[in-house]
Amino acid sequence: MADRVLITTDDLEHAVRVNATLEQSGFDTAMVSSLDDVRQAVRGRETGAGSREPDAIILTGGLHESTAQRLLAAAREHAVSTLGLVESTDDPKRIGHELGLTAWLVKPADPAEVTSTVRRLIERRRLQQRTGILGESPPIQEVLVKIEQIAPVTSTVLIEGESGTGKELVARAVHDLSPRRGKPFIAVNSAGLPETLLESELFGHEKGAFTGAAERRLGRFELANGGTIFLDEVGEMPAATQVKLLRVLEDKSFFRVGGTQPISVDVRVTAATNKSLKEAVTLGRFRDDLFYRLNVLSVYLPPLRERRSDIPLLVRTFIAEIAKTHDRPFKGITPEAMQILVEADWPGNVRQLKNLIESMVVLSPEGEIRASDIPPDVRDRSRALPVRIATPPSPPREIAGQELEFIFRTLVELKMQVEELRHRIEERPLERVEVIEVGGGSGGGAGSRQLAPATVAEDPLDSTPTAGPNGGQVIYKAGMTMSDVERAAIDAALRETRGNRRKAAETLGIGERTLYRKLKEYAID
Repeated sequence: MADRVLITTDDLEHAVRVNATLEQSGFDTAMVSSLDDVRQAVRGRETGAGSREPDAIILTGGLHESTAQRLLAAAREHAVSTLGLVESTDDPKRIGHELGLTAWLVKPADPAEVTSTVRRLIERRRLQQRTGILGESPPIQEVLVKIEQIAPVTSTVLIEGESGTGKELVARAVHDLSPRRGKPFIAVNSAGLPETLLESELFGHEKGAFTGAAERRLGRFELANGGTIFLDEVGEMPAATQVKLLRVLEDKSFFRVGGTQPISVDVRVTAATNKSLKEAVTLGRFRDDLFYRLNVLSVYLPPLRERRSDIPLLVRTFIAEIAKTHDRPFKGITPEAMQILVEADWPGNVRQLKNLIESMVVLSPEGEIRASDIPPDVRDRSRALPVRIATPPSPPREIAGQELEFIFRTLVELKMQVEELRHRIEERPLERVEVIEVGGGSGGGAGSRQLAPATVAEDPLDSTPTAGPNGGQVIYKAGMTMSDVERAAIDAALRETRGNRRKAAETLGIGERTLYRKLKEYAID
C-alpha cells in the first residue's frame, strides 16, 4: 500500500507542484484546505472513517497562523511527521523549532527535494515504531539520524545518557538496522556482577578454572559471535576487566578463564554509561585508551526534562499500549493531568514515566487519568526526588587538568615530607647529634646526612638551631622540634643559594609553592 501524504493548500501553487511530483513517485496524496479536513484525515483510523491516517503532512504556508499550530498539535498527538515550507524571509531553524516541525525547507522548494525529504521522514517514523524511540523533538530526531548513519558500519558505539533514557533501545536499533540483524544481540550489565564473575560472564571459563567450574562455559563474546554485544554501564567495569576488554577490541580475540588457546570472534561492541566517561578518565577511574577505543561513534540521549514537548506523545502511546495489554477500555488523560506530567522533572526519565502511567491505568477508578490520580511526589515538585543534572558530552576543561595536576603534585610533596620527617625521627640516635647537609657541602649532595659526636653542641639544653661553619649545615640539638629543624634548613638553603627561592626549593627537594608557604609560616624574609 502506497504511503499517504496530506498537502495543505495555503500556498496553492506550491501545493499543486508538490502534489504532482509525489504522485509520480508513487505516493497516495490528498490536498486539504481546512483544519477540519486534516483532523478528519488524521483521526480517520480511530473514528472508523473511510480516510486512511496519513504518514506525513506537508504545510505549504500559513505557518504563523493559529490554525497551523492546532494542526501541528494534532499531528504530534498522533505521531504524524510534518514538513513545513518556510518563507525565505524567515529564520527556518528558529521557525521549525518553535512550531515543532519534524523538518522544514525554504521556499521555493524543489519538488524533488520535497519528495526525498518526505520519504526520509516516513522511513524514520517506521524506525521509531520499530525501535520504540518515540518523540518529535529536535534532540530525538538527531538521535534517529545518528542511528541511521552508524548502523551500517561495524565501528564501536558509545551511548551516553541518564538512567531510564532508553540507551538499550538505541543499541538494539543500531543492531536491527545493521547487516548483523540476523545474528545475536547479547546484553551484559557490567555493574550487575562482581569482578570475579564478570570476567567469566564475558569470556567464559574452562572446566576446573576455579572452584565451582564443573564444566566449560561459553562467554557472552562467543555467544554474540557474528552479532552485537551491548555492555551496559561500562563505566562501572573493574580496572582488570577493562584491560581484557581493550585487548578484545584491538585483537578480536581473548582467552577463556583458565584457558590457554586464543579464541577469535567477530563482534560489534556497543557500550552505554549513565556517567561521563571523560570525567572518569580525568579522575583515573577509567582507562583513557579504552575510552578512545569505545568512543569511535557516540550517541547522546537527552533526559526527558530537556524534551518536554515529547511527553504528551509518550503518555498517549503508553496509555494505549498498557490498556491493550491489560485488555481494558481507557478514556485517556485530562488536560490538567497532562500539564502536571509535562511540568514534572522525571529523574527516572522515560522509564519512570512509563511505570507511572501503567500504575495509573491499572488503578484509576474512572478509566481516565485525572490530576488527583497522580502521586504527590510528581504533583508537588518540592517533594520530588532530586534530579542529577547531566550535561552532554563535552571536551574536559583545561583548568580541570591543571587543578588535578596541582592536587597530585601537592599530595606527592606532602607525602615525601612526611616520610622524610618519619625517617629522621626513627633514625636519630639519642646520644648523637645529626648534622644535615644543605646544598653542595662536602661529603654529599643536597639533602645528605652526617652524624657527629654529641660534644659538637655547645649546650645540649640550647634548642636553637645552629648553622655550621660554612653556612650550609644545620646542627640538631636535643630539645629541638621538627619545625625548628625545618625552619633552620630553609634558612640555610636560602643563604646557600643567595636568596634564590627556586634553587632553594630544588636544594630542599620540595616544590616552590611549598617553599613559599613555609616562608610565610615561619615569617622568613
